[in-house]
Amino acid sequence: MMLRRIALVFAFALLATAASAQQAATQRVRGEITAYAERALTVKTREGATLTITLAETFTVIGVAKADIADVKANSFVGIAALKGADGKWVALEVLVFPESARGSNEGHYPWDLQPQSTMTNGTVATVVEASQGRVLKVGYKGSDQPVEIVVPATAPVVTFAPGSPALLKAGNHVFMTATKGTDGGLSATRMLVGLDGLVPPM
Repeated sequence: MMLRRIALVFAFALLATAASAQQAATQRVRGEITAYAERALTVKTREGATLTITLAETFTVIGVAKADIADVKANSFVGIAALKGADGKWVALEVLVFPESARGSNEGHYPWDLQPQSTMTNGTVATVVEASQGRVLKVGYKGSDQPVEIVVPATAPVVTFAPGSPALLKAGNHVFMTATKGTDGGLSATRMLVGLDGLVPPM
């Protein structure tokens, strides 16, 4: 029951995160926690800025844990950030393995801001093929006539999510979230992903 609850929360969080790319009043925050007290979370972002984010009275913390490419099989539902290589093929930057309860979360293929020109593909794995450059996945999603073929090199991190708690909001841990900017310019958030055991959420 607990894992199912976390999965549903994460699915909603990911939907909100992806939708936020279209809204000027929100921004994705990736970085290292430097302080936390009384619902004020301070983060040094990957860009080098220091942000203080006010957490909602009822906020949710979700853990991000290492997984294995072997966990990705035909019919797995995944989220893959990728870039096009010089040969025109998509190459994965990271792979998120969703639990069954989160199947269908923000399904599609759309721009993502992990790196310039990167995209996110959320969909169902049709096939997995071993290749010299890594595993090659064909990922299908609603509204597409053909699956997207993505090469997953051995260097691409593969993650899933796990139970989390406010105890993870400590200096040194890495966080990923969508923050909302208020009329006063302040940032607030209701949900965040925190890497477990030193993991940097790769999405």
